[in-house]
Amino acid sequence: MMLDYQPGQIVYIIIRNPHAQDVAHVQQAAIVQHPENPNELALFSHEHHYPLSDEMAIFTTEDEAEAAYQEAFGDLDNGELYG
Repeated sequence: MMLDYQPGQIVYIIIRNPHAQDVAHVQQAAIVQHPENPNELALFSHEHHYPLSDEMAIFTTEDEAEAAYQEAFGDLDNGELYG
């Protein structure tokens, strides 16, 4: 179930590099009005709009996103990488 997002809200996502799928990082994004459907919200990141869905891992704080990143990909500082 998606949270009740508001336009202008800053959120955090884990995003993979489209050119190197083994590279991922936590990225700040914004919740905005969907440019093609004013009745919907979208995620704006890297100059693109993405429709919101339950399949997206969106975090309300950077700490939550970092913790999920560590769980999914391991701790790079300790040489662990599971991604």
